[in-house]
Parts: sequence; structure tokens; C-alpha cells
Amino acid sequence: MAKTAILVCAGTALAAIAAPSSASASANSRPQSPTRVVVDCFYRPQVRPATFLIACADGNNYLDKLHWSRWGPNSATATGQDVVNDCKPYCAAGRFHSYPALVRLDRVRQWNGKSRHWQYSRLTVTYPGARPADTPQSMTYPLWS
Repeated sequence: MAKTAILVCAGTALAAIAAPSSASASANSRPQSPTRVVVDCFYRPQVRPATFLIACADGNNYLDKLHWSRWGPNSATATGQDVVNDCKPYCAAGRFHSYPALVRLDRVRQWNGKSRHWQYSRLTVTYPGARPADTPQSMTYPLWS
């Protein structure tokens, strides 16, 4: 009788130990949700980048010091700095100025036909305070794919 009780207890203990392991295995075998990315100027997918170039041709406008508070299935939001060249008297001789910015990425679509990556295809930069001359409080840019 004691031998049976020990075997039952040992079996129960082994089942308890194995349960989390098998639950973990089934969680790992589930397909993962597609990754949300923002595609940079070099067509590389980026996740929560700290810096993002807006003006790819000349590098005269980029986002810097980005701190992402959300990176979700439909949108992403961050705070950071919009760094803009004033191009005075011309861009090569201009000076860069930083402006606090709120950043939003949205309009998710499949990236380049790759099912595991979905890209944010629109970028909106909003200036809560000072902003570059002749610039509206909010600017929206379509992003490349």
C-alpha cells in the first residue's frame, strides 16, 4: 500500500513538472504574429529605431532620440527630436536645428509581399512647441516600401 502511494505521488509530481514544459512547447509552436516595421531609406526593416532619416536624398531632415511608447498592430508612437537643416544660405552651408516632436506611424500594410513583416506606411510628425520656419504644426509623409 505504501509503495502504491509513493508511486502515485511520484507520478503526480512528474505530471506537475511536465505540465509547464508541455504548455511552453505548445505556446512556442503557435505561429507568431507578423512583425511591424518601419522601412528605412536603404529598404531595411527597422523596429523601434532610435533615429530615422526623413530626407533620404540629402540627409537634411531626420528624427533623433526616439523613445517609443507604443509599437502596436495598427500604429506606433514616440517622442523625440526632429533635426532639420535650415539650408541658409544653402544646404551645404546650413545649420541643423532640433525641435521637440511627437511621432506617429500608421497605415499598416504588408511589406514587399513578405508575410512576416507588415510595415507602417505613413509617418506623422507633430510639433508641440517650436517648429521650423514655414512648417505647419503637423506634417505627414508617405513612407517607401
